[in-house]
Amino acid sequence: MATAYGVSGLFLLLSLCLICNGQNTNYIIGAGIADITGPAAEVDMMGYANPAQTSKGIHLRQYSRAFIITDSANKSRIVFVSTDSCMQSQGLKLEIIKRLKSKYGDLYNERNVAISGTHTHSGPGGFHQYLLYDITSLGFVNETFVPLVEGIVASIDKAHNSMKPGNLYVNTGELLESNINRSPTAYLNNPAEERAKYKYNVDKNMTVLRLTDAQNNGIGMINWFAVHCTSMNNTNHLISSDNKGLAAQMFEADMNKGAFPGKGKFVAAFAQSNEGDVSPNTKGPHCMDTGKPCDVPTSTCNGRNELCVSPGPGKDMYDSTRIIAKNQYQKAKILYNDPSNMKLEGPVDFRHTYVDMSNVMVQINQTTKVKTCKPAMGFSFAAGTTDGPGAFNFTQGDTTDNPFWDFVRDFLKKPSPEQLACQHPKPILLDTGEMTVPYAWSPSIVDLQIFRIGQLAIISVPAEFSTMSGRRTRDSITATLKAAGFPANTVTVIAGLTNDYADYVTTYEEYQIQRYEGASTIYGPHTLEAFIQEFNKLADALAKGTPAPKGPTPPNLLDKQLTFLPPVVFDHAPFGKSFGDVVVDADAQYKQGSSVKVTFIGANPRNNVKLEGTFLSVEMLQPDNNWKVVFTDSQWETKFEWKHTSLLLGESEVTITWDIPQTQAPGTYRIQYFGDAKSLDQKISSFTGKSTDFKVMTPKEYIKHKHGMPKSVNRILKKNWQSLYKNKYRKSMSIVNKKH
Repeated sequence: MATAYGVSGLFLLLSLCLICNGQNTNYIIGAGIADITGPAAEVDMMGYANPAQTSKGIHLRQYSRAFIITDSANKSRIVFVSTDSCMQSQGLKLEIIKRLKSKYGDLYNERNVAISGTHTHSGPGGFHQYLLYDITSLGFVNETFVPLVEGIVASIDKAHNSMKPGNLYVNTGELLESNINRSPTAYLNNPAEERAKYKYNVDKNMTVLRLTDAQNNGIGMINWFAVHCTSMNNTNHLISSDNKGLAAQMFEADMNKGAFPGKGKFVAAFAQSNEGDVSPNTKGPHCMDTGKPCDVPTSTCNGRNELCVSPGPGKDMYDSTRIIAKNQYQKAKILYNDPSNMKLEGPVDFRHTYVDMSNVMVQINQTTKVKTCKPAMGFSFAAGTTDGPGAFNFTQGDTTDNPFWDFVRDFLKKPSPEQLACQHPKPILLDTGEMTVPYAWSPSIVDLQIFRIGQLAIISVPAEFSTMSGRRTRDSITATLKAAGFPANTVTVIAGLTNDYADYVTTYEEYQIQRYEGASTIYGPHTLEAFIQEFNKLADALAKGTPAPKGPTPPNLLDKQLTFLPPVVFDHAPFGKSFGDVVVDADAQYKQGSSVKVTFIGANPRNNVKLEGTFLSVEMLQPDNNWKVVFTDSQWETKFEWKHTSLLLGESEVTITWDIPQTQAPGTYRIQYFGDAKSLDQKISSFTGKSTDFKVMTPKEYIKHKHGMPKSVNRILKKNWQSLYKNKYRKSMSIVNKKH
């Protein structure tokens, strides 16, 4: 303990305990936020598995939001982290824990740290240790992995250093018009009596945890709401934290007046829950060619899945992202400020174990036992979803083999008869659990974890649980906790995509339909029952105060990773040009609500991800003639776009867009671009580009300038100009006459 904290750290903890004991506070709380944005060029985005969807700039930066909570006596603590990333990976957590232990000893470890992904599909990939998830990113991408590790650790450091006595409050409310079920036919296969218990086929409840200091000032907020971060579709090439990341920025902007994203003290996390079959694209699936509804069971249009897409509520993906974000933000604010919030009281505790999910014997009833399977992906996995369709001739709901794809599958690895029988009725497309070359394709050993904060239990699941899977898990764990002594008003939440990634989890009944989610339930038809069984063991140990088994040790495959992503070879400015030169400049004037676009001679953004920095700034001239930064690349109002103009010559351009808010203060502005270029000898040099100054005006002022001055003013100016011209002409002629 002394080596982890040092003398000053121990003094701080002692002071906190004394303060906490002298005030009406139940916990010691810290919150921190840090940048985790990876390479903004040439890296495949994680989520849609579309090799053509590579990063080409930034719309919203990605952040890690960390919260540390310990009891008032500082005996036990937990760390919950929500990251603007597609999910978490086992190798990522192992590396983060390694770095935390080097700083803090065993204070933070794999048992009491939970790292959850919001599931944005617009962040750079390549950060997994299992091969399947890195194939479309051309293998492991260290340029993505390192910012994630460093940013997550930095957010935990900030939370650790900001800890103070405080209180926690929880509240739950219903949020409508923000999510739909994208696999309704699978949901309908659940028992009718079970479905009758619920009003909707997706969870509409949002649970909010409010964190305050001893004076009731806000420290932070965490909410859990089930909805995919797929408002930005698979045609997007700009890094984005999608609807949950934008909602977090909206909330933080309210609480941190005047602060840039990621720079304020108040931290708001919009964390993920059981979103497996839940889409934000609320218009529902329609055929792109006809506009008619898709075929419901297969999500196809004339037999083609590529044409069946579910659009969002807005006019485009940006508008849809904004709408779903605003809905979540507004509901979270209502629940956060609700005076009826339940105050949490009681211990802080946790239980964690590793489980080999490929080999779990599940007791279904008193007479029946079943077993999970080695991981495998079904045919409908390749069909994609209505949020992002797949390709070729795959369709959702496919339970039959295809000779051609069977041949392709068998070339990679022919499934054993036992595997085929175990995964039935799933037709296996990729037998990932039996594929080990060059290293494991899918995880077998995964993290399971439950946190307790008084009456709140956080169930950290390492996968995407469907709506009904999440409900069954919550109900079962809640019953176990209460039966073993938890209070009657216990609240349980599912924290999805946490600590690890093991694809999807559907109910047994949903699995039979083999929609995308069922085809991606990798451990077979009894996956959910196995998870519930193992989580109940943790819940029982948590409630009774008994230890949980550590379980088998997961592999660390980071030293085995392969990458085929070419590095940046060099950057070059066109002949007669320099890096940062303006290609297309700003106009002289703009009105509020319009857009400014400036294009520069650029360099590859992979040369420097600018963690905690920015590729751009929008600046306003101040009365003292200094420039003040008013926007960066972290904000909704800006876009940073990069493209190669000559791959062979290493030439590229950057376009910076600023969507001027309707309320932007009139004045003089400019846009700056901050780049880094790699020379042939591999040296990286920084440079800056700058637009000309331009005016932002109110619409009335802009119209006045655009259409000229009033006629009376024009007549006066014309008369003065003519008089001036005549005088100058007379003087010139006088000089000429004298010379001659």
